[in-house]
Amino acid sequence: MSIPVIVDCDPGHDDVFALWLAAGHPSLELVAVTAVGGNVPLEHTSRNARVALTVAGVMGVPVAAGAEGPLSRVLETAEWIHGENGLGGPVLPEPTVPLDARGATELIADTLLAASEPVAIVATGPITNVAVFLRDRPDLAGRIREIVWMGGSTGRGNVTPYAEFNAWVDPEALAIVVGSGIRFTMVGLNVTHRALVTAAVRERLAAVGNRTAAFGDELLDFFCRTNDEVFGMPDGPLHDPVAVAVLADPGSVELVHTRLDVELAGTETVGATSVDFDGMLRREPNAWVATGLDVDRFWGMLAASVSRLA
Repeated sequence: MSIPVIVDCDPGHDDVFALWLAAGHPSLELVAVTAVGGNVPLEHTSRNARVALTVAGVMGVPVAAGAEGPLSRVLETAEWIHGENGLGGPVLPEPTVPLDARGATELIADTLLAASEPVAIVATGPITNVAVFLRDRPDLAGRIREIVWMGGSTGRGNVTPYAEFNAWVDPEALAIVVGSGIRFTMVGLNVTHRALVTAAVRERLAAVGNRTAAFGDELLDFFCRTNDEVFGMPDGPLHDPVAVAVLADPGSVELVHTRLDVELAGTETVGATSVDFDGMLRREPNAWVATGLDVDRFWGMLAASVSRLA
């Protein structure tokens, strides 16, 4: 039995590969996609999600636009990594996948109500849409199987010394979701930085030989170049698909049950994720935190999923 999954995203190069992994893996059924303002403004992220599905030949999955920005802050974007439109590199085709007339909250609600079993949510951007949904439709929280989020870190950040981008953009939303009582998994930089797009990885993905792989190779060319320019990392880390891997192939990602809190007010640390592995704060564990990745297994899974697409 496949797990029904909603992907909430802000595409972004790595979000595209997360969508492709969710759409192409036999253990998952992609049932809806929601977009949020994050890497770039919502007008681009909602279009980019539709472009990603169009390229891959994934039809019939509704895509809805959600929050333009965080709950109580001004949106800060990441064109410096992803380019002006969020998918720098290839010429983007006109999407044939339509934008659903419903907003993200309504689409999530309708999807949960229509499902015969609880639905998982994988969030790969600022987690604003999920927080808004839980705030506005608490009656449906029990229909969510679990939430897996790419964001945070057990160590250093990538937008400030302490904060990872998705957590930093909307830490208040993260606090709501973590505090909801729904099973929550954080897949942070400490693990996603192991998913490096090496030359061998690019060859492996390009060798798939379909339209999706060719488009993906153009994305990775740009993404690796900007990661090299900004972080000195020519093998850019492909963060977001690792969160999908938690559901698609649980044995590929190591998890620890521990305490997770997010800093909301620190002068230098706002958006930092506090992971209390040693129980120093004497607080109850409230999250699963990724600590390891089977790198070869992960890339094999991603390549196989891309091969099932157009």
